[in-house]
Amino acid sequence: MSARLDWPALLRAGVQGLGLRPAEFWALTPAELRLMLGEGRAGGAMARAGLEALLAAFPDETGDMSDG
Repeated sequence: MSARLDWPALLRAGVQGLGLRPAEFWALTPAELRLMLGEGRAGGAMARAGLEALLAAFPDETGDMSDG
């Protein structure tokens, strides 16, 4: 079973810490709230090696862009 969420603490963090209105808080998914609170944040900016890996995995289209 998953860990229980501390809703009062999360509501305080959202309303007092992030300045959300209650309706805005309750409209968020848990993943969105975690992101806004800075949890699970990756390191800094992407390094050149990361960009090169993305470019290799997802190259720009080359060729005719006609509607076929």
